[in-house]
Amino acid sequence: MKTVTHAVSRRQLIKAGFAGAAAVALGGAMRPARAAGEKILIGYWPVASGLPFYTALERGYFKEAGLNVEGVKLASAQQVIEAMVAGRIHGSANGTASASLALGEIMSPGLFKIICANPSSRSLVLDEVLVPAASTVQKISELAGKRFACGPGIQNVTIAKLILEKNGIENPKVIELPIGQHVPALAANQVDAVYTLEPTGTVGRLNGTARVLETGVVSHYMLGDPEAPWYGGSASLLSSLIKERPADVEKYITAYRKGVKDVLERPADVRRYLTGHTSVAADLVNEVPMIGYTMYDEFKPSDVDYFQKYFDVFTERKIFSRRLEVAPLIYKA
Repeated sequence: MKTVTHAVSRRQLIKAGFAGAAAVALGGAMRPARAAGEKILIGYWPVASGLPFYTALERGYFKEAGLNVEGVKLASAQQVIEAMVAGRIHGSANGTASASLALGEIMSPGLFKIICANPSSRSLVLDEVLVPAASTVQKISELAGKRFACGPGIQNVTIAKLILEKNGIENPKVIELPIGQHVPALAANQVDAVYTLEPTGTVGRLNGTARVLETGVVSHYMLGDPEAPWYGGSASLLSSLIKERPADVEKYITAYRKGVKDVLERPADVRRYLTGHTSVAADLVNEVPMIGYTMYDEFKPSDVDYFQKYFDVFTERKIFSRRLEVAPLIYKA
């Protein structure tokens, strides 16, 4: 069998903005992803926006399609992308940072195609700034000189700094923390605020340790409209898998679409799948807000425009070494 491999050095990974931690997280844990007849390994990190993938797994949609699909939980979006570049997994679930995927594409052109992206906004809550429940801070501009944390990775760091800058805070510094540590860090007074993703805000609010300062912060401060769709996370598949196993890819996408449909049309029936895949306890799943999902064949021109506007921020800030066009990254059947 032909090994799906993309040669890449540790130096290249670091240069692209990755943490280089995947070697530790993945070493010996997974064999290289291989061609037809073996598992399809999909990387995800434990955020609520991965619910369509969790649903398709738990409801057996992949098995019904005759596929052996396995989810691989990783600590950050960078680890997911590193694993894709190294050929250790075949793709990503929703919630994987789109900007991190873009860095992987810049480093390894033709790496993947997006099959589904998850838009969020002030109404479709995913991204938010939290403060301790007892904090007197009422708006982001009051965080000057405060200890501000975010999730690991270049997408989170860039967003966190830009949010602070847009609120008049010059030369902001942020602390990278795994998303599972955000609420404990607030509760222990280790940080004064965090930029984070659901279900973190729900967990903090319901256990009485955190308060939501503002939601939809990326749409507001990066896209200029609190209700603009922010495509911050994407489900993807390696281009090599698409080329080598087209029939399996078609089955995978059909099963994934069923998961998306369930989340959008029957969220009360599938929220329970957040338990185990994220930090949400079974008695809290009904409190987690739901976001949107756009399959590859559902993108409108305006959606692509907002997606591109988001990517262009990273180009302007020289996080991306070149401008990356969104449209060619979207899967075409």
